[in-house]
Amino acid sequence: MTKTPIDEYLEAVGEPHRSTLLVVRDRIRTLLPSSEECITYALPTWKVDGHSVAGIGAWKNHCSYFPMSGSVLPQLAEEFAAYTQSKGALRFPVDTPLSVKQLRLLIRTRQAEIAAGKR
Repeated sequence: MTKTPIDEYLEAVGEPHRSTLLVVRDRIRTLLPSSEECITYALPTWKVDGHSVAGIGAWKNHCSYFPMSGSVLPQLAEEFAAYTQSKGALRFPVDTPLSVKQLRLLIRTRQAEIAAGKR
């Protein structure tokens, strides 16, 4: 099997970050089965019909989820109040992947924006 750019990104990430992001990747793939995996802004990203829907990344003290929109996380501030976040990034522990339920909410919120014409 040929390595993808996301495989290469994850191979360069140390543990426990890599294992956590691999779980998140598998969950995103399940939630977005027809998505294209690519690297956008130097981060693993999932696109649907050319629109970026989700991204992930690793940093020294946390992992991040990127909804690829500055308005998704403000809409979900209450649901993710326990996490540190900025307008465009949700930070989560290096050893605790986001749940399927959390990812589903993030992805559906982003897809609703795209469907409403907010790219």
